[in-house]
Amino acid sequence: MSIGNSPQDERPFEDDRDDREEAARPSIGRALQQARIAAGLTVDDVSSATRVRIVIVHAIEQDDFAPCGGDVYARGHIRTIARAVHLDPEPLLSQFADAHGGRPAPTPAAPMFEAERIRPERRGPNWTAAMVAAIVAVIGFVGFTLVKGGDEGTQAQVAEGSTPTASASASATPKKDKPADPKPDPSDSAIAAAPRDKVTVQVSAADGRSWISAKDHNGRLLFDGLLKQGQSQTFQDNEEINLVLGDAGAIQLYVNGKKIEDEFQPGAVERLTYTKGDPEVG
Repeated sequence: MSIGNSPQDERPFEDDRDDREEAARPSIGRALQQARIAAGLTVDDVSSATRVRIVIVHAIEQDDFAPCGGDVYARGHIRTIARAVHLDPEPLLSQFADAHGGRPAPTPAAPMFEAERIRPERRGPNWTAAMVAAIVAVIGFVGFTLVKGGDEGTQAQVAEGSTPTASASASATPKKDKPADPKPDPSDSAIAAAPRDKVTVQVSAADGRSWISAKDHNGRLLFDGLLKQGQSQTFQDNEEINLVLGDAGAIQLYVNGKKIEDEFQPGAVERLTYTKGDPEVG
């Protein structure tokens, strides 16, 4: 009888083998960075293709997911960037789930990252409006013809008289046109006309582009997409408007006719709620 360890005792434990495989696997950020370099892409190329801001792409490649604004957004960014660098996103999402408490339950958040798939509902022509417009045009033409004919008859009577009177001369003198009132800026007039019994929010990309999402008080999605510099969107609801700003520093807000003076930081993600009356952040 021999004394010592049996051959079975010298086999490596399965847990040790799993630990070694886990240690050999690159991190999520490292895997995305290597795939990007192998594809010959820069961070700017990835940002342009995915609409994910450059600072977030850099942070993810350093395994820093805090700038994403939450696990749901982080998963969406990982999936989008992985596809852009020709990498299968599922192993990376599984690795992220292992490190952050498992996969989340299915939510309707997918449209936030695939807003380009949303298409407006196609509607048929509004024949009633077309008929009303045609009737108004006919009435206007008839009225213009009658007024013009009356003016021509008056001028003919003055021409046939021997000597026009002073009053006729005075009436024939053309009047100076009254200067037209300056038209207000479209955005200002829209805000000034905001009804008091509703909440009206105008979002303008004044200092750059930013992704925004807007919902009404029932959670119905009003807008989800990229707002380029110089563009604006106006939302209205009976009770409240809920906003998510991807880059709040690039956005200027007008709520219920008032300009919001909050100093949002560039690159900051802000979640805001506005109700009727004076602007009130929820």
